[in-house]
Amino acid sequence: MINRKAPPAIIDATDFQLTLKPAEKYTLDNGVEVYAVHAGSQEVMMVEWVFFAGNSYEEKNLVAAATNGLIKNGTSVKTAFQINEHFEYYGSHLNRSCYNETSTLTLHCLDKHIADLLPVVRELITDSIFPAEELDVFKQNMKQRLSVNLKKSDFVASRMMDVYLFGEEHPYGKYSRHEDFDALNREELMAFYDQYYRHGKCVIFAAGNLPAQLPQLLNNYFGTLSLNAPVISAMPKHPLHPAPGAGQPIRVNNDPDSVQGAIRIGKLFPNRHHPDFMKMQVLNNLYGGYFSSRLMSNIREDKGYTYGIYSYLQNHIQQSALIVSTEAGREVCEPTIKEVYAEMNKLREELVDEEELSLVRNYMIGTILADLDGPFHILARWKNILLNGLDEKYFYDSIHTIKTVSAEELKGLAEKYFDPASFYELVVV
Repeated sequence: MINRKAPPAIIDATDFQLTLKPAEKYTLDNGVEVYAVHAGSQEVMMVEWVFFAGNSYEEKNLVAAATNGLIKNGTSVKTAFQINEHFEYYGSHLNRSCYNETSTLTLHCLDKHIADLLPVVRELITDSIFPAEELDVFKQNMKQRLSVNLKKSDFVASRMMDVYLFGEEHPYGKYSRHEDFDALNREELMAFYDQYYRHGKCVIFAAGNLPAQLPQLLNNYFGTLSLNAPVISAMPKHPLHPAPGAGQPIRVNNDPDSVQGAIRIGKLFPNRHHPDFMKMQVLNNLYGGYFSSRLMSNIREDKGYTYGIYSYLQNHIQQSALIVSTEAGREVCEPTIKEVYAEMNKLREELVDEEELSLVRNYMIGTILADLDGPFHILARWKNILLNGLDEKYFYDSIHTIKTVSAEELKGLAEKYFDPASFYELVVV
């Protein structure tokens, strides 16, 4: 019998031996790869179609996002209302998302209804017609949303920083304008859809309480389509054109009546394939990556300049960036920036003590542990690994790095990457 008077033993998260549940891989008749994680006790599942159809592939701004956003707004036999009604009838949800390299269709449903839903997903991939009236509504809604967002200093600062880092013509630096929405036309969307959806490159991911017939169902509905185009199997690479003037302060007055300023401090950083990336994730968490980080302890808890401040490595495939992001009172933006650099310099000059490093290790391992709770989270881990051109070894190497990286190594990384003169510094008020 359990002794309820004695507290359970406390075990450090770093003592856990984490394992990543394998993803089953199989191939449809047309060569499309499917990765499946069968787990969970609930009668729910998810299927995601990942197309290499992000904005890296478009020749005109917003075509990729508009195509993805309107793909479920009508086929030759169903209106947008009928399509939405079909998914709602079965208690399911079909979401669309467009990123820099990829775009997705994501279906969440009860496993018993999957056979009734897959035919309509196939219809969207093969027979969407992008009605002119739906495009007009889309343009109007997006322009209204953009007008609202442009009044927000936080929104303006984020997209300006991307332009400084990558260049306005790079997929990671492009941003939307009202005239870009006006310039969209149905013919361009149809052409992009035909090339990158109907005859494009697709990878399918599935997770949850997967029915035994799922492989056959996926093959029946998608194994005969032209979804394995070799010409776009490699992601296009775009040249970087960072703005001159790193290390020089940039100040933008976006709203004269604003009481807060949006602060962004950033620099380019290599992607996950670089040998410093894993160790840099540990250093970043120590610096500003979680609630007990040095930036948060100093600038929020001690100085009271902001409600929250974080640093992070952008989740890009080809080129990453290290960003410090916060909003602070207009009158304390400059003192906030001073403290951001002060914390960089401390990490360059002093070794982190073992107690603080142990806290960061436990936080990071605990976060991974939470991400392994449930089939959808497990699949997200696999997606991130596979779409970045990595393998299962990367997961275990990451855990090993978190557990073993030394204070000396972190100091060396700080000396290498935390030079204040190498950062773009931006305040939008």
